[in-house]
Amino acid sequence: MSDQIFSYAPAPESASIARIRPSYGLFIDGEWTDGAAERTFKTVNPATEEVLAEVTEATEEDVDRAVRAARDAYERVWGPMPGRERAKYLFRIARLLQERSRELAVLETLDNGKPIRESRDVDLPLVAAHFFYHAGWADKLPYAGFGPDPRPLGVAAQVIPWNFPLLMLAWKIAPALACGNTVVLKPAETTPLTALTFAEICRQAELPPGVVNIVTGAARTGQALVRHPGVDKVAFTGSTEVGRQIARAVAGTRKRLTLELGGKAANVIFEDAPLDQAVEGAINGIFFNQGQVCCAGSRLLVQESIAGELLERLKARMATLRVGDPLDKNTDVGAINSAGQLEKIRTLAQAGEQEGAIRWSAPCELPERGYWFAPTVFTGVAASHRIAREEIFGPVLSVLTFRTPAEAVEKANNTPYGLSAGIWTEKGSRVLWMAQRLRAGVVWANTFNKFDPAAPFGGYKESGFGREGGRHGLEAYLDV
Repeated sequence: MSDQIFSYAPAPESASIARIRPSYGLFIDGEWTDGAAERTFKTVNPATEEVLAEVTEATEEDVDRAVRAARDAYERVWGPMPGRERAKYLFRIARLLQERSRELAVLETLDNGKPIRESRDVDLPLVAAHFFYHAGWADKLPYAGFGPDPRPLGVAAQVIPWNFPLLMLAWKIAPALACGNTVVLKPAETTPLTALTFAEICRQAELPPGVVNIVTGAARTGQALVRHPGVDKVAFTGSTEVGRQIARAVAGTRKRLTLELGGKAANVIFEDAPLDQAVEGAINGIFFNQGQVCCAGSRLLVQESIAGELLERLKARMATLRVGDPLDKNTDVGAINSAGQLEKIRTLAQAGEQEGAIRWSAPCELPERGYWFAPTVFTGVAASHRIAREEIFGPVLSVLTFRTPAEAVEKANNTPYGLSAGIWTEKGSRVLWMAQRLRAGVVWANTFNKFDPAAPFGGYKESGFGREGGRHGLEAYLDV
């Protein structure tokens, strides 16, 4: 097989495009400020383990300052501002994001470990699209179906994950601002740099001070933010475990809450599906962003009659994936985001072997430094195995088989999660039949991992509640 693979010369993007400061403070009330306790932490490049910058850890006192600044901006400026004026700021931010997209893509890849062609061609275009889309809604909220005069909630506390740092920021800040809310956002501690650069863009756009505030830190900072009594709305994307803690923290308060949590999506391939396209869909479903995607197609359900042929094609395609330097434009699979996440992936992969599943990894040479895991597929997987039930959040695919559509539905729904699913078949009637029965917030037909600002996204069961994106996503930021 190796003789059939095209050889590519390295084509690395220049890291110098990302202007990284040695250290970063907090962005509160439109100004950079030191933390009250002068505590810092380091953010590293997961592909090399090199330190990129020191970042301030916000304390409860810092969070309080940020929330007060957001409240003041909401009451004095942003809340009373007409929607058409708010839209101008959002359009300006969207254009600045486009102008600085190359710099932001490189920065995201350095801080996160994802391939540059994903941050450049997927993340950044979607980030700008979300601001353009919600800028269009800002002066049309009375026509969104939530009454003639929908009002904002006030101050939104937003906690975002490390797998799509800037994209998750856009998913949360754009609708919040369009609806008239102000924001205090905490990025993940392993990927804070693009959020901090976004703060610079807010200043470039001359956004009024206090409308967007960025506080950095780990769990204690996030807890201080979601528990703060001055917050009106909490939006969280991350693990189901942390989502439960947040739900308990805000229970009994007046705060509104939306949670977008974990997933264990089934990607279902029927015997009449175009196999080459289905294999590409399976590859994209699990290896996009190293499988560190809440809606990743981590369970591949294949109709028994084609399982042998499909697995042969799948392994052949996996053998062509290029694993390595995330800044190289030819790279398909980059670095795992952190040492802790890599250890979790290894633990669950070992559990798969110990429980009797058959492991196969694509032949590839992994870099000596950094956090890496080869694309891996498990066959002979039972529904009771941990790799079929728990969210691995890595480039590990579990393959199960089925005989009938009813069995496929039963196996697909046999999970505590309900975020996404995929169906591969030539029959439109079968797509509709399946989609009506799958307990998943998003169901893709003959494709996977497609996102659009106009399409709502969210889950069922332990994948959380509430929707982000589209007209439905506006409701989470309006007092309706």
